[in-house]
Amino acid sequence: MSATDPAPQGVPADAMRRLADLRPGQPGGLFTSDLSVNEFLLVREAGFRPIGLVLGSSIYHVGIQLGRWGKNQELTTLSQAMYHARELAMTRMEAEAAQLGADGIVGVRLSVEAREFGNDIAEFIALGTAVKADSPAPGGNGSWRNAKGQPFTSDLSGQDFWTLIRAGYAPLGMVMGTCVYHIAHQKLGSVFSNIGKNVEIEPFTQALYDARELAMERMQNEAEELHAEGIVGVQLNAHNHRWGGHTTEFFAIGTAVRPLRDDHVIERPTMVLSLDG
Repeated sequence: MSATDPAPQGVPADAMRRLADLRPGQPGGLFTSDLSVNEFLLVREAGFRPIGLVLGSSIYHVGIQLGRWGKNQELTTLSQAMYHARELAMTRMEAEAAQLGADGIVGVRLSVEAREFGNDIAEFIALGTAVKADSPAPGGNGSWRNAKGQPFTSDLSGQDFWTLIRAGYAPLGMVMGTCVYHIAHQKLGSVFSNIGKNVEIEPFTQALYDARELAMERMQNEAEELHAEGIVGVQLNAHNHRWGGHTTEFFAIGTAVRPLRDDHVIERPTMVLSLDG
């Protein structure tokens, strides 16, 4: 995902004007954020200042690919469409953050919403709060951005982000993997032979197992490209969208992280007793 000049990335002129009106760091400047009050305060305590709500959107026509009735198989055309549409939304959100001079984006949410323009058309939305660090990152070149020079992205909550920074880690970017998979139908003989029995449906098991593994592997590959030490907050979701019961998207997403220091110890909470009567 590349965050360069906003206009070539498809960011509209109205968005450019909105970002310019925020004027982060200038007298009279305004910030916007979708963080809760608690999250906002914890992000500030972690040493980051919210500077603006950033958004990326892509309305995408998802093509058609049919799976064979009795065969488990990935529908690569659909996998590529779902990945590319999300990538467009993420890239535009990152471009808005770069326009604000942000070091990163926290609390990112990715969503897919069906639109009435057609059965195969959906809007892919990326939304988060751009933040600017109060001080350079420990070690290295002092930059909080990732190895590609882009603002980091993270879908962690404000509380988890605070804990991550306090423990000596920094987010590099959100990483994801997707796999749209056609799950074979059972033969009629198998359906009747299983009536009244407790039995594993092995073709179904293998299909879902394989699809999840493909999504996880692709997410891990993205993290390796960022030179991450690991991925935290991983979610593995399944969505049928409008494809019917035998075609499902398996989507893996998490935040790739890097160490800021050798030790990763945070202060243990201590009990405080009030002396008030």
